Parts: sequence; structure tokens; C-alpha cells
Amino acid sequence: MIGSLVWPLLLGAAWWDHAEHQAGDRSVWSVVVYMAAGRVCHQQPERSFHSRTAQWPVCARCAGLYLAAPFAAAWFLRRRRSATQIDRAAYRGMALAAVPTVLTLAWEWGGLGTPTNVVRFLSALPLGAAIAWALFTVTHRID
Repeated sequence: MIGSLVWPLLLGAAWWDHAEHQAGDRSVWSVVVYMAAGRVCHQQPERSFHSRTAQWPVCARCAGLYLAAPFAAAWFLRRRRSATQIDRAAYRGMALAAVPTVLTLAWEWGGLGTPTNVVRFLSALPLGAAIAWALFTVTHRID
């Protein structure tokens, strides 16, 4: 739960630091956050949001994944279930939540064009929520 809150906050704070400062004046911690984000995200400028002249530390799809996670974790915190209920629901939920993201990938890889960053972001929200739910429920099982 804490990680799902801290990582998006770090990404936002790092973006803010990059938007407010020139390359030589940026905080070391924000540069490290961008570098860490670059290990899990391609950070392609054309696939990333830009605000106040600064590129976000992750692409639009990753932003959707990370920004959905804290909301899902908080919501699921209130709904504890048995391990058997969690396992069945988690598999179904992950499969269903992945559909929008898979459709955008098929759209791109099928040569049908390139979805906008907003479409990438919105399609990743359900998957980000499902991943947070699965991780949270596995760590908070009631057997």
C-alpha cells in the first residue's frame, strides 16, 4: 500500500523539480527518480505527457498504471476476503483489466495507427488498479 502511494508521489515531485529548474539546477534525487523510472519505462518523448515544458518521468501508459494503483489499494483495503475468493477474483480481474491495454497494443502493432497518450493513459488505469489489487490482496490474505 505504501509503495503504491510513494512511487506516484515521487514521480510527481521529480516532474515538478524538472519543470521548475534548468538541467544544471535540478535536485540529485529528482534526477535519480527519472533514472529509476527509465529502468522500467522507455520514456519516449512522443509517448509521454509534457507539462510546463517538462516531460513526465514515465510514459502515458505507465502513468496510468502508477496513478491507478493507490486508489485501488485504498479501495481494496476495505474489502478483505478469504484466500480462495481472492485467488479466483484476482485472476479474472487481471485478465479483464488487461483487455484495454492489450487492445491499444494490438492497435499499434497491427499497423492501425498510434493511439494518443490520453488513450494509452486511460487504457492502463484498469490494469494498474488490478495489479495493485492483486499485490495488496496477496499480502493481506485471511486464511
